[in-house]
Amino acid sequence: MTESRLQSFLAECRERVTSILDAQLPGPEIQPGPLHQAMRYAVLGGGKYLRPALTYGAGLAIGLAPETLNAPACALELIHAYSLIHDDLPAMDDDDLRRGRPTCHKVFGEAMAILAGDALQALAIQVLASDDTVPGGAQARVAMLDTLARAIGSRGMAGGQALDLLATASGQEPDLVTLENIHIHKTGALIRASVRMAALAHPELDPEPAGHLDRYAKCIGLAFQIRDDILDVEGETTLIGKTRGKDQVQGKATYPTLLGLAEAREQAQVLVAEALTNLQGFDERADPLRRIAHYIVDRDR
Repeated sequence: MTESRLQSFLAECRERVTSILDAQLPGPEIQPGPLHQAMRYAVLGGGKYLRPALTYGAGLAIGLAPETLNAPACALELIHAYSLIHDDLPAMDDDDLRRGRPTCHKVFGEAMAILAGDALQALAIQVLASDDTVPGGAQARVAMLDTLARAIGSRGMAGGQALDLLATASGQEPDLVTLENIHIHKTGALIRASVRMAALAHPELDPEPAGHLDRYAKCIGLAFQIRDDILDVEGETTLIGKTRGKDQVQGKATYPTLLGLAEAREQAQVLVAEALTNLQGFDERADPLRRIAHYIVDRDR
C-alpha cells in the first residue's frame, strides 16, 4: 500500500467515524448544553483516528467489511477522546494544548472537562452495547465490552497512568523494564484492544491468526509511544499539536532519556519489524495494517 493509499484509507476511516459520532453526540442545544459542547469539542476536533483505523484495518485483514465494525471503532475513539481530556488535566499531565487547540479544561473549565470525559466513556459503552449489527451478535459485543473495560481499567490505561504518575513523583528514573510496563498499559492497551475487537467480530477466526494480530498490536503500541517520546524532544509544537518538551519539564522518564535518541529510534524500528513479521501469513488485505506500522514510526505528529 502506497503512502497516498494509506492517507486515503485513514481519511475514509476518519470520515466514517466522525460522521457517525456527529450524529451520536448530543447537540449543544440539548441540556446540559455546556457539557455536550465540551464532549463534541473533544471528539470532533481533529486527531489521527488511529485506533478506529486499526479496527477497520484488522477487520479487512480477516475478511470483514468496514461498515460491520462501526460500533467498536466509534467506541474506541470516544474512549480515546475521554482519556485525552483527563490526561491533560492539571492533576495529570497539565497540558494547555491538544491537537493544536486549547485543551478541553482550558475552554470549558476543569469540572466540565472531567464530566465530559466521564460522559464520553459512558457513551462508548452505550454505542457498543446497543448496536445489533456487529458480527457475532450479542456474545461478540459482550466480549468486546469486556476487552474494552480491561484495556481502560486499573490493569490497562488507568493503571498505566497511575504508574506514570507514581514514577514521576518518586523523583527516581525508572529502568527500561518499568518504563515499558508503564507504556504497555497506558498507551498500548487501547491500541491492542483496537485490533482485538475486530478479531472478536469474527467468531470463527482461528486462534493462530488472532494471536498474530494481537502480537502485531502489542508491538506497534509500544512503537507508537517511543515515537511520541521522540517527537516530544524533536517535534514542532505546531505539527504535533501539543507542547513540545513537556516530558523533560515534568521530569518524566522517556525512551530518549533512557536510551538516547538514536537507540530509541532503533528500538521503534525493531518493534515495527516484529509487527510486520506477525502479518506474514496474511494476504494483501492486511496492507493497511502494514502501512500503519510504518506510519507509526515515521509520523511527525
